[in-house]
Amino acid sequence: MKSWKKWMSPALAALMLVSAAAPAAAETSAADAGGKKGTTKITLFHTNDTHSRVDESKEGIGFAKMAALLKEYAKTNPNSLVLDAGDTFHGQTVANLVRGESIVSIMNAVGYNAMAAGNHDFNYGYERLVELVGKAKFPVLSANTKKADGTRILKPYEIKEVDGIKLGIFGLTTPETAYKTHPNNVAGLTFTDPAVEAKAIVGELKGKVDAIIALTHLGVDKSSIDTSIKVAEQVPDIDVIIDGHSHTKLDTGMKVGNVLIAQTGEYLKQFGRVDLTFENGKLKDKVSGLITKKAADEDKTPGDAAVLEIIRSVKKEQEKVLHQKVGSTSVKLVGDREVVRKGESNLGNLIADAMIDETGADVAIINGGGIRDSIAAGPITKGHVITVLPFGNYIQTKKVKGSDIVAALEHGVSAYPDSLGAFPQVGGITFELDPAQPKGKRVSGVKVKGQPIDPNKTYLLATNDFIAAGGDDYKMFKDYPLAGDYSSLEESLIKYFQKKGEVNPQVENRVAVKQTSGTATTPAPKVPAPPAQPAGQTSKPAPAPEAAKPAPAAPAATDGGVYIVKSGDTLWKIGKKHNTTWQKLQELNKFNDPNLIFPGQKVKLPAAG
Repeated sequence: MKSWKKWMSPALAALMLVSAAAPAAAETSAADAGGKKGTTKITLFHTNDTHSRVDESKEGIGFAKMAALLKEYAKTNPNSLVLDAGDTFHGQTVANLVRGESIVSIMNAVGYNAMAAGNHDFNYGYERLVELVGKAKFPVLSANTKKADGTRILKPYEIKEVDGIKLGIFGLTTPETAYKTHPNNVAGLTFTDPAVEAKAIVGELKGKVDAIIALTHLGVDKSSIDTSIKVAEQVPDIDVIIDGHSHTKLDTGMKVGNVLIAQTGEYLKQFGRVDLTFENGKLKDKVSGLITKKAADEDKTPGDAAVLEIIRSVKKEQEKVLHQKVGSTSVKLVGDREVVRKGESNLGNLIADAMIDETGADVAIINGGGIRDSIAAGPITKGHVITVLPFGNYIQTKKVKGSDIVAALEHGVSAYPDSLGAFPQVGGITFELDPAQPKGKRVSGVKVKGQPIDPNKTYLLATNDFIAAGGDDYKMFKDYPLAGDYSSLEESLIKYFQKKGEVNPQVENRVAVKQTSGTATTPAPKVPAPPAQPAGQTSKPAPAPEAAKPAPAAPAATDGGVYIVKSGDTLWKIGKKHNTTWQKLQELNKFNDPNLIFPGQKVKLPAAG
């Protein structure tokens, strides 16, 4: 074993490493009447929950690199299959713009042999999934996805013969699909108990195959009722479960009785392999492991040219799609970083409204940091929307207590008036923000659909999957179970634009900032105009004679106090009122941008003299 390490790349060494624990492969002979003779090794490479992360990245291996490594491995070990456990056709722009077809093309080029249908693979509607299956060179399996009359919409299983060994591979889809995609996508379908269906399929396969592989999108989360663990416990005749759905990284697999469960995590950060060793046609050993991103990075094998070309051509073709008009706006949709992370934005309002329109939720909350650009007044294209919402985050709903909604708002405004990615852009709800109060006690007057929020009442919240999982430190939502899973944010906004035609969203006091000097409220910050100046005035200091004029003995003169910004203020206006210049105010307050001041903000004033 010493010599191969000298010439073998790190990633290929990782590909070989798992099988080192299994018996060495021996010469095999043709099967006689008694069955397959000798020792046969078969490798199952597998992925799950890639969510269309097709490119090689800092975190992900990418399909092209994986394909190249698999082809190198196959030169000396041809007995292998490539399997996927679902949530593959949907997720990123490269998939969503063409409703999954690009991913099918890429998977065809990689050489996949079978796939299980995951809940997000239904995100374009089950009819579209059936269309995609027709374009795939590999079967998409699900034994427990049925129409009302009991017929299946997908093939339940496939028998693959590899070097004389017959493998029965069947698929299972999580029953959570009923609410972990938009209900309209699976209208008329039922997802039967996976364990019950597995028993029936295994009974049908036994005697026909040498090993039984369940390709499942079930997961191992304790919060789920129907898991791969449950299937393994109730159907012990399964040999291997290649799993997905829970995004769980199982470095060496999980044993449940004699059943081996393998899962890789998510997003092609690593891919998996299971080595099966047969003696005289009988399965004698099974070993699970992962090929890591680190090993792939150390390997100098370039990405597979055919896969890279498909990805390149798909993206080039999508440039036409990105220019498709979806609507128009009569006003600028403000997504500037220093606005959406500090206060209410008309674009944030619009996105939140689109989320409520799709889900029927009572309240929508998204983090301002997820909004990455503005859209100018005029026509709106798909490209504009994707630039604004580039992350492919899903809309999810949870039933949460009113007290936790208030806690979330308190968290989101805790840094005000400083910038914070967690700042809440909201829909269906209004509240007052008092920056003079300590953190945790700044929010008051919270209303849902115009009615005071009840801290003990349960409300349906729409948010993105990032916040739903506790992202941006929204921990108060993390432990609530999902009520529903919907489309990605950019898809939702595109559909909303198409529905509305032309939009004219405004900042409308959903987040009302209290003025310290009184009880009146003002809208949260907008993008102020550059410091206004009289005609002909430049940003240079005023001429010396003017500067030498004595300050008027008016109340506006100060002795170095503090001014609280009001709605409509600019530094120029404040400077004029207090007998100074906006340049001096900028220097004194160390403002990086004199155009950005906000209601409720404290501005230090220079001493009079």
